[in-house]
Amino acid sequence: MPALPRSAPETQALFLLLNDALPQTQCTRCGYPDCASYARAMANGQAPINQCPPGGQAGIERLAALTGQPVEPLNPEHGIEGPRHVAIIDEAWCIGCTLCIKACPTDAILGANKLMHTVIEPWCTGCELCIPVCPVDCIALENVTGTQTGWAAWSAEQAHTARERYTSRQQRLLREEAEHQRQLQAKAEHKLADLAAHTKSSDIATEVDRKRAIIEAALAKAKARQTGA
Repeated sequence: MPALPRSAPETQALFLLLNDALPQTQCTRCGYPDCASYARAMANGQAPINQCPPGGQAGIERLAALTGQPVEPLNPEHGIEGPRHVAIIDEAWCIGCTLCIKACPTDAILGANKLMHTVIEPWCTGCELCIPVCPVDCIALENVTGTQTGWAAWSAEQAHTARERYTSRQQRLLREEAEHQRQLQAKAEHKLADLAAHTKSSDIATEVDRKRAIIEAALAKAKARQTGA
């Protein structure tokens, strides 16, 4: 007998439970951009429960208990269950490109442009997202749990920390993007206020009108994004 459709509050409640049951490594191996997106898809009946390699078989059993679905083996298309790893940067080879910093979902990599980077081990989830972006292959993975895999290699406390750090990073990125847009808007408004001084053309009037139309259109789009219109 197929399951009855859930109400919106029931779906939301299930989403919260499923998200709590995921390891919060934010590794994207499930096929979704983060753990919350995968939990949302499962709650909506849009994704099976066997796509999380970090959670392993124990994780699948947790998800099965919450959803009422049968326990299945981990789908190998999404990876295999294994021990927990942390990223290690060979600082002698690091060129300071910051690509790994941008890729890390929990801000576990410390460094700056043209300066060597290092991994803050307690914050590393072993997501592996820093590996493919490194142009000099100076990042390796170190097994830190031996033969322990899945939830035996990861704790609820570590998952909580990872989720908090991921959420904090997402909020920081939104603030930085908003500040960037404000700076662009201020620059555009400054130019708009004195277009003649920024225009070099034999037909200044026509060129000023053209630039004004472009800048005003850009400002209108920027303001629409800020208001959510």
